[in-house]
Formats: sequence, structure tokens, C-alpha cells
Amino acid sequence: MQNSTVVTFPSGSLSEHALVVGVQPAGEGAVVVLDRTPFHPVDHTWPDQPGDSGVLRAGDVEFVVTEAVMAAASDEGEIAAGAEIPVKRGAEGWTWLVGHRVEDAPVVLPVGTRVEAVVDAERRAGLSRGHTACHLASLALDLAIADLWRKDPGSDALGSPDFESRANQTSFIHSDGAVDEYRLGKSLRKAGFDTEGFAATLAEREAHINAQLAAWVASAAPSRIDVDGDTIVDRRRWVCALPEGTASILCGGTHVSSLAEFTSIRVSLDLSDPQLLVMRTGAVPA
Repeated sequence: MQNSTVVTFPSGSLSEHALVVGVQPAGEGAVVVLDRTPFHPVDHTWPDQPGDSGVLRAGDVEFVVTEAVMAAASDEGEIAAGAEIPVKRGAEGWTWLVGHRVEDAPVVLPVGTRVEAVVDAERRAGLSRGHTACHLASLALDLAIADLWRKDPGSDALGSPDFESRANQTSFIHSDGAVDEYRLGKSLRKAGFDTEGFAATLAEREAHINAQLAAWVASAAPSRIDVDGDTIVDRRRWVCALPEGTASILCGGTHVSSLAEFTSIRVSLDLSDPQLLVMRTGAVPA
């Protein structure tokens, strides 16, 4: 196994014919590695978007893929998946792959088996809407609180002060939505952000964000994923031609092809803990 997995999910692919190139037993099942796959894997270092689920078909036999995960193979042939990967990305002597968690694969899906890999289309669509909505919400948040900075924290993809990169500590994508947590601690105040002013105007900021999101959805702007190459290690970017300018954000996830796929996107802001902003994003599909 010498090559990184070829991935076709950036183009929206939901099925591929592929060859099994590696199998690693895992519990009662296994992690199966293919030479190419349409499955998007959860990133073990920043697990914001869950991995795709679906099936692998070998002849008349079908195996359920519970989740696609990142995997890595050493030059000695060892395969590690998810949190068990012992090295950082780019480490010498390791090849990066996409693994497919299935049951009973060691016996019936040996290396060399030809399979059809099929992604659960409904789940993919929901996660893609959730991820696009998450990025739009973060851009709208940055816009809505731009006046609260006393120092320059750097700019986001639309040129606004980059609160997202400064404060975001966790992000979780789910079907048609996301939950993001932002730390509003001492370091953010030292960086020049007016946390007290933000807390005092929370409802106003939320209304500003939702008005911006409504305008973007109404624009039906095109959305896409640009890639530097066709393997799982090549960089990918989410690109969206918004009325205010084209946003381009490094992102390994999946996305919609147009904002016309939404009826609406709305957020709610929660500052129950004054040190922690929780932004919940919900999308209604068209």
C-alpha cells in the first residue's frame, strides 16, 4: 500500500467502483481501505463533520459502513485508524488513507476484492447543508460583531475581523445544522475584543446575523469545493460567491452546490456562561 486514497466526495460523488487495498481488524469488524472512495471521513484531529455512512457491495453481498474515518499505513504495513493513529499528518514513513468501518470484513473482504462503495445520500446531503450553514453563520457572526474590536485580530474570508479563528474552540456539524463554542476569556479581551459590549447587545447581534443569513440564502449564491489534487492529503477549500465577495476557506468537509438548496438558515446565541458563547445553527432545506 503506497498511495494515499483517491477521494471523489469533493465533486459530490456518492458511488465508486474500487479495489480493497488494506484490511485492519477492529473489534468484531474491520477498517477497510480502498484505492478510491466517495466516502468523506471524519478528521481525527478536528472532528467537526461526522464521516459518511453507507455500504460496500462485493458481488451479491452488502456490508454496512458505519462511518468513514481517517487512517494511516506505515511503511511496514501497519494500519491505524481514527484516534489510534500514532503520528501527526505528514510524518515520514506513513501514508494517509480513508478507512471504512464495517462488520465481518476480515474474512469476506480480503485485499484484492473489487467492491462498489455507495454513500448514504440523504445523510450526506444533510451534513453538507449543515457544514455550509456553519461556515455562513461564522462569517455572519464576524460581520455582526466587527465593531467590537479595538485591535486588529486578522481578517476572515470576507475581510471582517476574524473572531471565528480567534475564539472558536469546538465545532460540531450535524444534519442541517451545527453547534459552535467560542471562549470569551481573558486572552480574547487582551486581544482587543469588547466582551462586555457583546454581552450587552447579544439580541441585537443575533438579529443582525439572521438578517445577513436570510440575505445570503436569498442570493442563491453558488458554492463549491476547490481541490489541489485528488487524494485525501491534498488541500481543499470551500468557495462561495457571496454578494459581498467570494469567500474561500480551507475545509476538508462536504458542502452544497448552491445556497438555493436552503429555505432558511438561522442561529441562536447563548451566553448563559459569560465565558462561553454557544452558537447553534439550524438550516431548513429547500
